[in-house]
Amino acid sequence: MKVTLLGTGSPLPSPDCAGPSTMVQSGATSILVDAGRGVVMRLAGAHMVPALLSGVLLTHLHSDHISDLNDVVTSHWVMHPTSTPLAIFGPRGTRQVVDGLMAMLAPDIGYRLAHHEDLTNPPLPVVTEVEPGDTFALGEVSITVHATDHRPVEPTVGYRMDDGAAVVALAGDGVPCASLDELVADATVYVQTVIREDLVSLVPNERFIDILDYHSTVGQAADTAERGGVTCLMLTHFVPGLTEENEGEWRDQASAFTGQLILGPDLTSFDTEA
Repeated sequence: MKVTLLGTGSPLPSPDCAGPSTMVQSGATSILVDAGRGVVMRLAGAHMVPALLSGVLLTHLHSDHISDLNDVVTSHWVMHPTSTPLAIFGPRGTRQVVDGLMAMLAPDIGYRLAHHEDLTNPPLPVVTEVEPGDTFALGEVSITVHATDHRPVEPTVGYRMDDGAAVVALAGDGVPCASLDELVADATVYVQTVIREDLVSLVPNERFIDILDYHSTVGQAADTAERGGVTCLMLTHFVPGLTEENEGEWRDQASAFTGQLILGPDLTSFDTEA
């Protein structure tokens, strides 16, 4: 499987980092996990278009993880030669979000249906709200849903993907917990959003410091990966932003992990078969 960090940013606007989003590919199957700002542009940078996605998985409904879901839905619709459903999986509340998204897009949908004779149907997002323990498949990839801990954001989930040759565990936002350990156990690749506690705590802003209690630190992600026997740890959602100058500091804080550590800018990827 190939894992591409499409967007490594956070709610903080950045000219260099798109919002949180990751793509997992196996054979002809391409799965988008989360849809932060700029995701369709980053898909293009990864030589992928929304019309070719097998499905979209949402870890939770924080705005930075879903802000460009509307672009994914619209682009999938207008770029596809036929009326084709787009499978969207996410925790409870996802249907409400997509219903609101479709209401927001209603004027645009009407314009395009009126203009293009070959467009005969509106977008067809098909929402499945998932719970921990659920299993389903997209193409050749089997997916298991696990609970994560991002309280007070509830519910939040992570996804364990298995194509028979490799296992990719995507945790989304959250702190270490027993169900996260189950999610990542013996995974080939574990993708975790992280923050730098040492730097965030220096900012004299209570709202910013609040993020410390519901995101994994770099050290916590390293501990989780090491405890779970993970082969490769990929870090993303960097707060504050990752730069060439400070990359060494991020790596130092992940020193507890003895496997392969990958961090980098948008479009950094890892292929389990390479």
